[in-house]
Amino acid sequence: MIQNEKAELFERMPIPRAVARLTVPTILSSLVMVLYNLADTYFVGMLNDPVQNAAVTLAAPVLLAFNAVNNLFGVGSSSMMSRALGRKDYDTVYESSAFGFYCALLSGLLFSGVCIVCRTGLLQLLGADVRTAAATEGYLLWTVFCGAVPAILNVVLAYMVRSEGASLHASIGTMSGCFLNMVLDPVFILPQGLGLGAAGAGLATFLSNCAACLYFFVLLYRKRKTTFVCVNPRRLHIRRFIVLGVCGVGVPASIQNLLNVTGMTILNNFTAVYGADAVAAMGISQKINMVPMQIALGFSQGIMPLVSYNFSSGNRRRMKDTVLFAIRLMLPLTVLVSAGYFAGAEGIVRAFMENGEIVAYGARFLRALCLAQPLLFLDFLAVGVFQALGMGKSALLFAILRKIVLEIPALFLLNRLFPLYGLAWAQPLAELVLAVAALFMLKRIFNGKAGGE
Repeated sequence: MIQNEKAELFERMPIPRAVARLTVPTILSSLVMVLYNLADTYFVGMLNDPVQNAAVTLAAPVLLAFNAVNNLFGVGSSSMMSRALGRKDYDTVYESSAFGFYCALLSGLLFSGVCIVCRTGLLQLLGADVRTAAATEGYLLWTVFCGAVPAILNVVLAYMVRSEGASLHASIGTMSGCFLNMVLDPVFILPQGLGLGAAGAGLATFLSNCAACLYFFVLLYRKRKTTFVCVNPRRLHIRRFIVLGVCGVGVPASIQNLLNVTGMTILNNFTAVYGADAVAAMGISQKINMVPMQIALGFSQGIMPLVSYNFSSGNRRRMKDTVLFAIRLMLPLTVLVSAGYFAGAEGIVRAFMENGEIVAYGARFLRALCLAQPLLFLDFLAVGVFQALGMGKSALLFAILRKIVLEIPALFLLNRLFPLYGLAWAQPLAELVLAVAALFMLKRIFNGKAGGE
């Protein structure tokens, strides 16, 4: 029965309907995740204390580093699972999910331990100074020192559940934690509640991630006879082809996120030179810009199981039509959103903090950042296709091109030429080059000149 249900979704359902079924829950989940990040910024911003806002911004690279683990074992194992489903190799599906789950669990424990032992050096690396160090450490206490394991596991489990076409359940799990976070934020952050400031935002995040993990464990227990997602330790086998299959996609995806962390850390260190107001403004503008970015990313992630399955089953035409449908639908939407952000930048930033200097900084940052949105979608889509097809080397090449070759050097150059304001233009310039490369690579894949596995 379960095999027939998967076949209907992946093989026979009309592409617009299949894409909607897979992507709508994923996009909603991504939007809710952005809203809960914005909730942190909004409620911390209500304190009118740039130090507390700067603490959340400075800690962001560590939270982004979680994605290195999420992508290694979430993207890697889910791609392996979807490709195995396309081949009807169900034992590999079970064993890939068990391998990804237990590796993610161990990685979360190691991540917490290393950050606790090295916390003094970590704060310095993040750009925290005498004013911001205490608040930044308070936020890290709950989100990283205590919260790495639930933060990583709930994302990895969502990837695995989504890989078998259950996007709705994956999104419910993610959104349940996010909604709880938004409810707890004002209670823990504001002086009318516990008054913990940035540390309160971290505590709310920790509890929400624990709630999301609980949802997934209950879901897997209730569906234990019908799901391919397996956390049974008896299914954990360190088989060479599974390790290579998961890591072949997961390692490049992980490196990509580590490079993102590096880029964000450099950006924050450059911005910190100009004071807490500039750091807070950059953080606010980045989080506002995350809304359309997460829609594009959620859409790209949502279609990955459909692309993986049809590629592995040999239905290349359906795979190609899925990707082209995504481009025709999403590219015009991202252009419209960018135009709206550019026109209304001051009012959007002012909604998060009534501070004239921060609004002035943030509006100029947001106008530069939003121009990258259509380009980012093409980049996300191309990388998602690479991961879905098992083309880990191509995904890694894009990551290196994006950060090491383009964006990080642009940060140094533009900050020298246009102090502070030039920093926000590094991403649009990098994405312009990548968008051209993405279209070139997708054309090669469609023509059968590039392929995975």
